[in-house]
Amino acid sequence: MLRNRTGERIDAHQYPATTAELIEAYGEERLELPNGSERIADVLGRLESETFESADDARMAVYSAVSNKAVGRVGYSDRDPTPLGSPYAPEPMSF
Repeated sequence: MLRNRTGERIDAHQYPATTAELIEAYGEERLELPNGSERIADVLGRLESETFESADDARMAVYSAVSNKAVGRVGYSDRDPTPLGSPYAPEPMSF
């Protein structure tokens, strides 16, 4: 997900680093997601201010704060059946 060298830039950043520092340094970088893209500033802006001790901490924060643009199909699960009456239920098909 951290393509276009964004991941490399986050990895090379000096840590510890705050949310504000990462937004200032990489805020205009875009994350390419399955259903669009988002700026790092928008993603990290969803989080409370914190200090990241490592690049792994920063990456996990970014991964945890992306919007539903990162989800292939909202509400989809191949593990559980869709509950009756769910708005995410697929259209019935007749074979």
